[in-house]
Amino acid sequence: MSPTDGTQVESSSPPKSTLREYFESICVAVILALFIRTFVIQAFKIPTGSMIDNLLIGDHLLVNKMVYSPTAGDVEKELLPVKDIRRGDVIVFKYPSEPERDFIKRVIGLPGDAIRIEEKTVYVNGEPLQEDYVYYPPGGKEEEGYSDYRRDNMPEMIVPPNQYFVMGDNRDNSHDSRFWGTLPRDLVKGRALIIYWSFEAPGEAYLATSMVDRIKGWAWMVVNFYDKTRKDRFFRLVR
Repeated sequence: MSPTDGTQVESSSPPKSTLREYFESICVAVILALFIRTFVIQAFKIPTGSMIDNLLIGDHLLVNKMVYSPTAGDVEKELLPVKDIRRGDVIVFKYPSEPERDFIKRVIGLPGDAIRIEEKTVYVNGEPLQEDYVYYPPGGKEEEGYSDYRRDNMPEMIVPPNQYFVMGDNRDNSHDSRFWGTLPRDLVKGRALIIYWSFEAPGEAYLATSMVDRIKGWAWMVVNFYDKTRKDRFFRLVR
């Protein structure tokens, strides 16, 4: 009989069990989450003070991993939300000598740029770089005793093709391209997008590696969750 007469058509396959439906739903959710984490958005936290005053220890970020994705051509580049890495972008990347560690810094030099530093001032292609995001601790140069010549002065160098010169905003407390060289493009993971949560904790709490120290840190976080949460930093865009 034709199904057009309103007669119910029954499937010949047996109905799925509730357990199987739950299992399939969980599998789909896990696959989707892994896809998003790998290619679109990933969460990171700030364990050190190298990006103070812009990013604080304990800031939790969402990083856009899609924005720097490679494209097949100009048409695809126009249609997709992707773009080239630009000077001033705050990026997350794999630390060149220890790829299992993630670093976050600001892009200062692009491929082909001539970079030099004289008494803390960064020059790009012969012109001083305007940097309103740079942080120096209160007290000034004399009180803090800044005397690291290698940190404050660097002879001119040309950024190699497909590499970038990156620095921390906390210029006197940042392990960056001044010390370990330029960053290869293929180590860049994405651009810092937004702070979704911020928790005031000592830096060592976020650097703990042993299970005992991690458990202590989690317990301390639970006890102080409300008092130490920086509510004024929620949903702040990273610039």
